[in-house]
Amino acid sequence: MAEFYKSRSRLNRKEDEEITKKTVILGGITVLIFVLVIVFGLPLLVKLSVMLGNAKSQSKDNQVKVIPPLPPRLVVTFEATNSASFSISGVAEPNVNVELLKNDLSLGKESADDTGSFVFNNITLDKGDNVFTALASTDKEGNSDLSKAVTVTYDDQPPSLKMINPSEDTISVDSADFDVVGQSDKGVSVTVNGKLAMVDDNGQFKLKVQLNAGENDLNIVVQNIAGNQVTKTIKVTYDI
Repeated sequence: MAEFYKSRSRLNRKEDEEITKKTVILGGITVLIFVLVIVFGLPLLVKLSVMLGNAKSQSKDNQVKVIPPLPPRLVVTFEATNSASFSISGVAEPNVNVELLKNDLSLGKESADDTGSFVFNNITLDKGDNVFTALASTDKEGNSDLSKAVTVTYDDQPPSLKMINPSEDTISVDSADFDVVGQSDKGVSVTVNGKLAMVDDNGQFKLKVQLNAGENDLNIVVQNIAGNQVTKTIKVTYDI
């Protein structure tokens, strides 16, 4: 029995020694890990924090989109003119730079005022159609899209005029009702003694007039959309 207890005691001591060794080893590993964290872990945490901060800042920057200004709007109250130069105005966002283009060629820049209004003066026109567009810009927001195109036709030629009835400059008739008929260009307006005549799509016009007894002067005025005119006076004598 005594031998049994001695053997039991030796086993217990060995187990205690093994536990102590394990405890010491684990303690050493824990201390080593703690030292490594202190030496290397903090700079690494700082680097990670900086990287995360930069990524967050970059994400915010990417979320803030730069919105360019809206396209300006050109204001022209006519389609054609017989003047070689004119002024063109418009509206845009306040205080932006506005660049005007004619047939895709830049004519320069003007600044919109605090209300967004701008004007380009002394614009020279080419014969025929002149297509104007504009764009707005700022240093920070860049350029807008092109504005809606505006076409201005420069035409300094008078419209054509051919009389059909009467074909003569002087005529005598025996009826008070008289049809004035003639041929001009498409899109013209025609007046006879100030009264507006009907004009069809081919430029032919007609107006019925009431003649007075004796001599009647019929003053015919033809005007195109550019403002050019041609006139003709016909004498019609109504013989009762």
